[in-house]
Amino acid sequence: MSANVYNVESLLVGKMYYSNSVKGEIISAEKNDDVWYSGADTYKVQIRPVNSFDFKDTYRYVAVKVGD
Repeated sequence: MSANVYNVESLLVGKMYYSNSVKGEIISAEKNDDVWYSGADTYKVQIRPVNSFDFKDTYRYVAVKVGD
């Protein structure tokens, strides 16, 4: 029996992102050290807005907790 192996990037891509300023689909994600969160890895995600007149992609930082 083999286990499925996933990485964080592949788990983020395709998910919906919701905030007060943007709602859209995450179309890319890469680990990034520009922003630091304690006890978490930071990923820069590219978001393609949905239901918006401004169809430009936008970028956000997402913190992903590591360890327990």
